Amino acid sequence: MTAAEETSTGRALVEAGAPVAGSMSAAAATVVFEPAAARVQVHDGFAAVLRRAAADAAGMPEGREQVRTGAALAFAVEHAVTVHRAGRAVRGDGYLDDRPGNRPAADELTEAVLLAARTSTDERRVRHLGYLLAEVAVSPDIDAGLVGRALRLAGALSWRQLALLAAVGRRDRVPLPMIPLDDDPRGWTAWGAREDVAELQRTGLLDPPPAQPRPGGAALPRLRIADLRLTRRGVLVHRLLVLEVLREDAVTAALADLGLPRS
Repeated sequence: MTAAEETSTGRALVEAGAPVAGSMSAAAATVVFEPAAARVQVHDGFAAVLRRAAADAAGMPEGREQVRTGAALAFAVEHAVTVHRAGRAVRGDGYLDDRPGNRPAADELTEAVLLAARTSTDERRVRHLGYLLAEVAVSPDIDAGLVGRALRLAGALSWRQLALLAAVGRRDRVPLPMIPLDDDPRGWTAWGAREDVAELQRTGLLDPPPAQPRPGGAALPRLRIADLRLTRRGVLVHRLLVLEVLREDAVTAALADLGLPRS
């Protein structure tokens, strides 16, 4: 395939993400494949990573997997523009560079993220997987092993659990409800949401961990959402998926599933 053909097919892949990423897909494709015509810019090296990834994935059959792949790349451009405007420099530790006998770490990570996006039937997650690509590119304190860990942790979480992590992560600017949670709610939706919270505690993403039975069968203190804090693991997932900007309506819905009002 010639360079022109790679550009054409790669650009078409990014634009194919429109059903998930909207009209922004076309603008993102211009940023990556025709930067001189774009109104905004991203780092040349990061754009090159996205071009290679798009060209490599361009041969996939049409369908929702193709849509999600293109959308993830478009969202990566969106967040890259945001961090560029904020003055956050692309890391200079060799992350984007070829390695002896191997391709750049950025290319390997991009392939892993696009695989996760491609197989994500809940397409709301695709935005934040794309954001992860741009966030890692400006985070020299995060190595490839940590990114892999974050992807594994996030891959096991439901959308509601991501929304709950987002709620706890923004607690300093949006107060959380002080109402105690029912430990065994009768409704199935509330029961499932309560299980989501408990699982986040058990897997070490939220503190405090689940309360343990007391000697003599004494009553356990009832947990409040306001009592929860992100653990180090939770901070990693929250930061790399950029859950700080997860939609407010998703957070509100997650709290409502628990039977709690938004403060």
